[in-house]
Amino acid sequence: MADLFHRQAKHYAESRPSYPEELFEFIASKTPNHDLVWDAGTGSGQAAKSLAKLYKNVVGTDTSQEQLDYAPKLPNVRYQCTPPNIPMSELESSVAPPGTVDLVTVATALHWFDLPTFYQQVKQVLKKPHGVIAAWTYTVPEAYDNIPLVNEKFDAVFQQFCADSQPYRDPAIKLVEDKYKGIDFPFEPVGYGANHTGPFEFTTERVIDLEGFLTFIRSWSAYQTAKEKGVELLSDDVVESFKRAWSEDGGDRKVVKSPIYLRIGKVGNLE
Repeated sequence: MADLFHRQAKHYAESRPSYPEELFEFIASKTPNHDLVWDAGTGSGQAAKSLAKLYKNVVGTDTSQEQLDYAPKLPNVRYQCTPPNIPMSELESSVAPPGTVDLVTVATALHWFDLPTFYQQVKQVLKKPHGVIAAWTYTVPEAYDNIPLVNEKFDAVFQQFCADSQPYRDPAIKLVEDKYKGIDFPFEPVGYGANHTGPFEFTTERVIDLEGFLTFIRSWSAYQTAKEKGVELLSDDVVESFKRAWSEDGGDRKVVKSPIYLRIGKVGNLE
């Protein structure tokens, strides 16, 4: 699966939405210290850029050097290309010594991970007992408060496209569609009075033109999988349908909203 993101690194960097500052402020409020973050599956650094404003140092790791090449270069962010499962013996040199990390973040990538192995690594590097892990994902753009995503015609075309892409989706995407409710997350609630680890909901929005929206679609793993099987989901006819619907109500650029779902917990004294 990592190979899919190697090949579409440029599309991913150009089209994936950023995350709202409210999300990072909420997460940062749960960590007693703000010295070091491990941003696992950092991709092209969408989350690392915001984390660098709130923490002294960020280590961003990813299996794709192609993705890392598009990440923003910042003085307090170090990027490291790693294998899918970093050997425990290499964790200290690749990420950080045991018990020194305040926060581990995973932005829209946890569903691809080997969770038992990754969680062992998380428990090793986080400070005990208050080190925090925060993992979130966004789902496909949605209509809000009975307001269409773009307009009713466009929403219908997009819903049909999502249905057509369904056979090419990796089973892991079901965890995203379930808003990370069912993902294994063996950590303790954080914050005064907290009795669960989420999901907590946020919203991201961006102003985008149609080409930007289609580039976003081309960054999907399902699109790449279909293409490898000889199926062009964005055929000329489909693109034309998108164009007609997009321009239905005039205006080249639209505000598009996507929900974000956050799981957050502390390591406690887990071994």
